[in-house]
Amino acid sequence: MYSIVLGSLLISILHALIPSHWVPIIAIAKRDYWSTAKTTKVTFYAALAHCLSTVLIGLFVGMIGKSMAQRISTFSHYAAPVIFIILGCVFIYRHHRHSHFKLSDIPQKVYSKKRIVFILLLAMFFSPCIEIEAYFLMAGTQSVWLVLIIAVVYVVSTVIGMTLLVTQAYNKLLKLNRHKLEHNAGIITGVTLILSGILSFFIF
Repeated sequence: MYSIVLGSLLISILHALIPSHWVPIIAIAKRDYWSTAKTTKVTFYAALAHCLSTVLIGLFVGMIGKSMAQRISTFSHYAAPVIFIILGCVFIYRHHRHSHFKLSDIPQKVYSKKRIVFILLLAMFFSPCIEIEAYFLMAGTQSVWLVLIIAVVYVVSTVIGMTLLVTQAYNKLLKLNRHKLEHNAGIITGVTLILSGILSFFIF
C-alpha cells in the first residue's frame, strides 16, 4: 500500500512539473496580457479539468483491477506488477519522443478571452495523465479506499504544483531547460513505475 501511495505521489509531482502542462498557459497569458490573478485562476481550473478526466479513467481502471483480483487470485501479486514494469519500460523507451510546445503552436487568430479559456480547459481535459493509471489499477486490487486515496493524492499534487509553477513563472519567467526536464521526466517516470512493480512482488 505504502509503495503505491508513494509512487503515485512522485508521479503526480513530476507530472505537474512537466512544462507541456503549464508553459502553454503562461504563453497565452503573456500574449493576451492576463493579470497574475487571472492566470492563476485559469491554471487552477485547467488543472482541475486535466485531473477530472484522469481520475474518471482511474476509477474505471481501479474497478477493472478489483474485478480481476476477485476472479484471478494471482492477478494482484503477479499480473499487476508486471503491468507496472512493462509500462515503465515503455516510458523509458519513448522518453525521447515527447512533443515540444512552441509559441507558434498557439493559434494567432484573435479569439475572445472566454473562448480561449474554454479551448484551453477542453485541451487539458482531453489529455489525461496515462502514467498514473497503473497506480489506480494496482490500488483497485487492494481496496476502494486506496483508489480514492490515489485520486486525492493525484488531484492535490497536480493542482497545487501547476498553480504554484505558473504563478511563480509568470512574473519571473523561470529559466528552465524544458527539453532536459521533459527528457528526464520520461526516464524518472519509467524508473518509478518499474520500481513500484518490483516492490509490489515482495509486498503483496
